[in-house]
Formats: sequence, structure tokens, C-alpha cells
Amino acid sequence: MRPSFIAASFLMAALAASPASAEQVGEVGVDWLGNDIVIEAVSDPEVEGVTCHVTYFDRGMIDRLQKGNWFEDPSNSSISCRQTGPIVIGDIDLGEDGEEVFKQRQSLIWKSVVVKRIYDEKNDTLIYLSHARQVQDGSAKMAISTVPLYGTEARWVKEE
Repeated sequence: MRPSFIAASFLMAALAASPASAEQVGEVGVDWLGNDIVIEAVSDPEVEGVTCHVTYFDRGMIDRLQKGNWFEDPSNSSISCRQTGPIVIGDIDLGEDGEEVFKQRQSLIWKSVVVKRIYDEKNDTLIYLSHARQVQDGSAKMAISTVPLYGTEARWVKEE
């Protein structure tokens, strides 16, 4: 086998893999090159009853061949999070930086789309921030969604 074929096969397998906490719920074709917008449902592992739907761009094989860039997808994403059941909050990071809930690789090494959860105590709201993480150049590509806890009877359970 040629090295380029092996590298391409490895790349396609890596791009197709998604984290265990994400479930693909939709895929919309956007052009004849095979480019798609993928929609995944992501359950917050520390907050039961909240589901985020994250969308991102998945480049097709023809587009990859045409542009000669096998190794990355655009890092644009969108997010929408809602209460989908009774909310039970586990041992979450209450710091200003929050914590990572989900990560989807957009290139072999350099780029990922990340979802972080931050708790806004003053407004009793969970904030979910989707942003691009790039090793070399920072990115201003981001989206935000909030889940207000006011009036939800959210239950806090701290694991010891």
C-alpha cells in the first residue's frame, strides 16, 4: 500500500470517530462536493437533564481532493442547549474558566471544536460555550447557549 493511501485512511477514520458522549442526530448535505453539516446531541456528563446540540462542518471527499487539504475541517460550530429532563448537577467546576464537556477534532493535530460549561452563580445559569481551539493561532469562532436554572428545581449532588 502507498503511504498516502494509508495516511488518508487513517485520517478518514479519525474524522469519522466521535466521542462516546456525542450522538449524531442529523446530517444536512450542503453542496454537490459531499460537504455536510453534522448535528450531534451531547449530554453533559456532570449535569443530568441538559442536552446540547452542536453543529459543525464535515468536508466531503471531493472537496478534500479538490483543495488538496486532507487534514482538517473548518472549525466553525454552533450550539444550542436546553433542559431535556429533571436537572441533577454533579460535582462541576464552579471556577470562572469552567470545564470542558465535549471535544471534536477538526484536524489531525492542530484544531478542535470544544464545548465548555461555566456556571454563572449570580444569575443561576449554566453557560455552554462552543469555540475553536487551535494550537498555533487563537480563533474568535464561538457560539454560546445558556440554561437558566431559576424555577427548574435543579438538584445539586456533590460527589464525595
